[in-house]
Amino acid sequence: MTTTIRKTLAWLGSLIDGFQPAEGAPPRMLWPFIRWCLAGSWPVIIVAAILSGLAGVMEVGAAWLLGVLVDSTAAGSEGYFSENLGLVVLYVVFYLALRPLFFGTSAAFNGIVLPPNLSPLIQSRLHRWSLGHSVTFFDNDFAGRIAQKQMQTATALVNVVTEVINAGAFAVATLIGSVVMLAAIDWRIGLALLLWLAGYIVMIRWFLPRIRVRSKDRAAARANVTGQIVDTITNIKTVKLFGHVDHEDEAAIDALQGYRQTALAFGYLSTGFRFALMATAGLLPVILVLGAVLLWQNGQATPGEIAATGAIAMRIAQMTGWVSFTLMAVYANVGEIEDGMRTLTPPHTLTDDPDARTLPRIEGRIAYEDVSFAYGRQAGGVEDIDLVIEPGQKLGIVGASGAGKSTLVSLLLRLYDTEEGRITLDGTDIRDVTQDSLRHQIAMVTQETAMFNRSAMENIRYGRPEATDEEVYAAAKRAEAHDFILSLRDHRGREGYGAHLGERGVKLSGGQRQRIALARAFLKDAPVLVLDEATSALDSEVEAAIQSTLADVMEGKTVIAIAHRLSTLAAMDRIIVLDAGRIVEDGTHQQLLAKDGLYARYWNRQSGGFIHAEAAE
Repeated sequence: MTTTIRKTLAWLGSLIDGFQPAEGAPPRMLWPFIRWCLAGSWPVIIVAAILSGLAGVMEVGAAWLLGVLVDSTAAGSEGYFSENLGLVVLYVVFYLALRPLFFGTSAAFNGIVLPPNLSPLIQSRLHRWSLGHSVTFFDNDFAGRIAQKQMQTATALVNVVTEVINAGAFAVATLIGSVVMLAAIDWRIGLALLLWLAGYIVMIRWFLPRIRVRSKDRAAARANVTGQIVDTITNIKTVKLFGHVDHEDEAAIDALQGYRQTALAFGYLSTGFRFALMATAGLLPVILVLGAVLLWQNGQATPGEIAATGAIAMRIAQMTGWVSFTLMAVYANVGEIEDGMRTLTPPHTLTDDPDARTLPRIEGRIAYEDVSFAYGRQAGGVEDIDLVIEPGQKLGIVGASGAGKSTLVSLLLRLYDTEEGRITLDGTDIRDVTQDSLRHQIAMVTQETAMFNRSAMENIRYGRPEATDEEVYAAAKRAEAHDFILSLRDHRGREGYGAHLGERGVKLSGGQRQRIALARAFLKDAPVLVLDEATSALDSEVEAAIQSTLADVMEGKTVIAIAHRLSTLAAMDRIIVLDAGRIVEDGTHQQLLAKDGLYARYWNRQSGGFIHAEAAE
C-alpha cells in the first residue's frame, strides 16, 4: 500500500515537465506572456481547475443534503434511521468519502502537481531568456534586481495560477450550483442571489484594477530597494575604504522611503476594499434567509429549504470574503508579473543569425576589415580598423586609456556587433556562427578576473567542464596556483580544491584570482588567447615564474595581449599602437622604437614599465 501511494505521488509530481524550454521570445503583453511562461502545462492546469470546480459543487451538495435531512426529520418518527436508511448512508458516504476524495484530489494537484513544477518551469524560462541578453543589458541594471525580478515574477505567476484554481474555479462552480439550487426552491430567491452577485462584481471591478496598479508600483519600489542594498553589499569593501557607510545608509533609506509610500498607498486601498467587502457579504444572509422565511410563512418553502438556503447564504458570504482577498492577491501578483515582464522581456539586441552554424576549431587567423564601432555614440570606440593577425602570431596592443584596446577584444568576442565593417576568423564572418561556438575558440584572461562563489576546482574547470581532476591540477600548476590552492580553507571547513572562493573570489588576493583565471584559460586550450592585463596583479617573482609558462602556452596559438606595462609586450611578434580609436603605429618593439613615434614616447616616459597619463597627452 505504501509503495502504491509513493508511486502515485511520484506520478502526480511528474505530470508537468518543470524544465521544458519555451518557444520563441517572451511576449510583452500580459496574457500572451502568461501563455508563454506556462506553455506545455495547460492541460494539467485545466484538469486542476475542473477538480477544484467539482470540489465547489460538493459545497452545494452539502447544503442540499442538509435541507433534505431537515425535512426528513420533520416528517420522521421513532424509526427514523430504519425508515431513512438510504438517506443516512448517502449522508455518511458523502461526508466521509465523496467530499474528502474531491477536496483531497484537488489539494494534491495544488500542492504536488502545480507549484513544485510551475515555479522551476517559469523561472528557468525567464533565466534562460535573461542569459541571452547582451552585456549592455546587465550593465544598465542591478544584478540583484534582475535576479529578484526572475524569482518575483515566477512566484507571482505561480500564485496567480494556484489562487485562480483554488478560489476562481471553486467559487464559480459553487455560485452556479447555488443559483440552480436556490432557483429550484423559488425563482425569486435565485434572482435575489443573481442581483447580489451583480452588485458584488461591480464593487470588485472598481477596486481590483486600482489594486493592480498600486501593487505594480509597490513591486517596482521593492525591487529598487533590493537592487540598492545588493549593490552596496556587493561593493562593501569600497564602501568601507571610502568611509561611506552613512552615504550608503542614506541611499538605502531613500529607496525604502519610496517603498514605504507605495506600500501605504496599497494599504489605504486594501483597507477600503475590506470594509466594502464585509458590508456586501453581510447583506447576502439577510436577503436570502429572511426571503426564505417569508416564503415559508406563506407556505411556499419547507424548513429544510430554509436550512439549505441559510447554509448556502452563510457559505457564500464567507467564501466571497476569501475569494475577494484572493482576487486582491491575484491582482497584486498580476501587478508584480507586469513589472517583472517589463524588466526581463526586452528583445535581445545581439542575436545569432537564424542560419548561424557552429564554428569548428580554427587555425586562428583574425581579420578586422574596415571596422568602426562607437557604442552608438558619435565618438569613442574604434574607427577604420584594418588589421590581420596571422595564425600563431603574438600581437601586443598599446594605447592610453580609452584608446580602444578593450573595444577591439569585445568586438572579436562579439559582445557587441560592429557598426561598420566585419571581423572574420579563418575567413568566416563571426556573425555567421553561433556566439557560444565563437567564444569556445577564444580563451581570455582579464585584469578584473571573474570568480564564481564555487570551489576552486569548479572555477578552474569552467574553462573546460569535461576536464578531469588531473587536467585541472596540471593547469593550476602551470599557472603557479596549485600550492596556494592546497592551503585554502573556507568557513565551512572545505579545503584545497574543494574550498569555495566567496562571491567574485573575494577570499583571494588579486594575484591569486589572476592565477586561477590563468589556469582556467590554460585548461580551455583555445586556439586564440587574449590577455588583457593578465599579469598586472601578480608580484614580480610570480610573474617571472609564469612568463615561461605563458610562453609555452602561447606556442602555436594566436595571441592578443593588452598591457600598460610595455616590458611585457617587448617580446611580441608585433605591436600596434592605438590612439583615439585608430591604429597609428604597427611593427616590432625595435621597429617602433626606431620610428621615434608614440610608442617610443610611451617607452621613454614609463617608470617600471607603465604608461604615464602625460604620455597619453
